[in-house]
Amino acid sequence: MFDQIKKLAELKKIQDSFKKELITVEKNGTKVVMNGNFEIQEIILNSDLSKQDQEKILMQCFNEAKDNIQKNLAKNLMSSGFSF
Repeated sequence: MFDQIKKLAELKKIQDSFKKELITVEKNGTKVVMNGNFEIQEIILNSDLSKQDQEKILMQCFNEAKDNIQKNLAKNLMSSGFSF
């Protein structure tokens, strides 16, 4: 039982540190900054692009940022020796 509590405390510590991490993805002058909770912190658009191009690039930036966060979290969990 104490082992489970210890694991939960470790997971909470990893989660809290990950919330502070920011992932930035930039493509064609369009930039998205997302934190470890998948919350958008900043969006910068490129006004030289058409609306359709901006929408397409924004989706790519969001998806890449999300993927990067998931990969970083998995890597951090694995390197900490955390197992379920």
